[in-house]
Amino acid sequence: MTTEPGIPGGAGDGDPAPVECSVLVEAEPETVFPYFTDPSRIVNWMGERATLSPEPGGVYRVELDIGFNILGEFVEVDPPRRVVFSWGWDHDDTLVKPGTSTVEVDLEPTGEGTRVMLRHHKLSGPSADQHEIGWIHYLERLRIAAGGGDPGPDAGPQVPDGQSDRP
Repeated sequence: MTTEPGIPGGAGDGDPAPVECSVLVEAEPETVFPYFTDPSRIVNWMGERATLSPEPGGVYRVELDIGFNILGEFVEVDPPRRVVFSWGWDHDDTLVKPGTSTVEVDLEPTGEGTRVMLRHHKLSGPSADQHEIGWIHYLERLRIAAGGGDPGPDAGPQVPDGQSDRP
């Protein structure tokens, strides 16, 4: 599999280690970057609808077909190298409220394309486990879409038995 979970390291400031996942996309960073900042491209791999204003303080909103919305704000936008945004869910019983976690995405050119390294900060316990499952699923869809393919309909991540599918 080309989508890999990371090895957690020390957070250094009392926060839990970030969830880390990476994927190799067979495309240049200039091609991959808009899949995180352009509403028409992000929905090719994650969500049904999106409202994105890719500038510091700009809105980050992705509506998933499972009835949940991801809400946040862009923190850093450095095309085509890096994008950082806050993250949370808009439903009442979530463990991750909007703005309580941060996602960092770094794009590194390689001989084969672009290494996408994603770090999701300030998640712990079941929330970290759920988000790692989700990011592995969605980064694989990104690999296909940004590489020029069609990832097909999104059935969502496959949650192991005994785990909640509610983020």
